[in-house]
Amino acid sequence: MSVRLQDSGDLRRVSRELRRMDSPEIKKRFRKELRAAAAPLVPRVRASIRSIPSSRGYSPEGLRGQLARATRLEVKTVGKQAGVAIRVDGRKMPSHMKSLPSMVEGKKRWRHPVFGHREVWVTQTPHPYFYSVLRTAGPLSRRAVNRVVDGISRDIK
Repeated sequence: MSVRLQDSGDLRRVSRELRRMDSPEIKKRFRKELRAAAAPLVPRVRASIRSIPSSRGYSPEGLRGQLARATRLEVKTVGKQAGVAIRVDGRKMPSHMKSLPSMVEGKKRWRHPVFGHREVWVTQTPHPYFYSVLRTAGPLSRRAVNRVVDGISRDIK
């Protein structure tokens, strides 16, 4: 599950120009500024995950801790998928929990066995934690990413 902040081709165009220029300093600055523009979203998503209601307290080893740990920021400045992505990566979850990021966010109830009691199953309701946070905070980060792209565009011309 991820949200990608990108502009209609401007980011790809700037990336292409940077590859042609072959300037490691500007490329490094571009990635660093893109990361800084979107970085405030990651703690917001993690805080939202930690605030999911639970009958137990927060534990780094529990579901909410695993989801928070799987939340990351990706900056890609090459290829057609150039952009900045905030991702709760199921691949970073334990093997039996890989589909949980989307299930917890989802719209439907889901069932699972109670930890330590395979014969006892419970129905879990979703608790949206991802898109609601990014819907409110995303526009500010999108503007920040656009400012970075515009600033680098001016520098490479």
